[in-house]
Amino acid sequence: MYFSSIPDIKYNLKPISYPFSESDFITTKNFFRRYKINPDVFGYSIYYNKYSVKEGERLDTIAKKAYGDQFYDWVIVLTNNFMNPQFSFPVDSYSLQKIAEYKYGDEVYSGIHHYEVTYFATHKVDGLWFSPIKEGTIVDEDFYNSSHKFWNGVDYHTIPGNQISKAVTNIEYEEAENEKRREIFLLKRTFFKKFLQEFKSNSTYTESSDFITNRLKKVAI
Repeated sequence: MYFSSIPDIKYNLKPISYPFSESDFITTKNFFRRYKINPDVFGYSIYYNKYSVKEGERLDTIAKKAYGDQFYDWVIVLTNNFMNPQFSFPVDSYSLQKIAEYKYGDEVYSGIHHYEVTYFATHKVDGLWFSPIKEGTIVDEDFYNSSHKFWNGVDYHTIPGNQISKAVTNIEYEEAENEKRREIFLLKRTFFKKFLQEFKSNSTYTESSDFITNRLKKVAI
């Protein structure tokens, strides 16, 4: 369904014969013409519903649930600006395990990917607990293994790095990244037909020197 909406290009393959006034032309889909959603619209809840992808769900099953047709999975891809769904969409636990094992080998479960700060607060400021380093901040191994002085509102006190930061293994990192991909946006049904109309409208050519039809133009390579 998506590919049928993409316009065609007719490009010069090679000259047929001397004096090369004629050429062989091949017609194919114009994959260089990409429809991109302005990322600012994701801030407007009027257009989208946030959706949390459940374990084992795929783009086609979500499209079936949201729009009544599994072949509208491409709408979810476009409206979320997924450059590559393989890396933008969460995978199931088994697939994630296999991907991680292939990527990290023997270090998948024991290897340290990075160190990051856990939540901690030192004192209150205007009645609210103050955290000198934001939770999730990436730090190095030296920070983890060292002690650090922080102001507690009265004087400085020392905290071991391994009490305010943690080691994140390779598999833990991949699991966390996979979880981040679970939140996607689904275009509301109210705007669904309008989106399809605009997509088809933007997938046509305007008249130019290469223009053949609104669905086909000729290009040279």
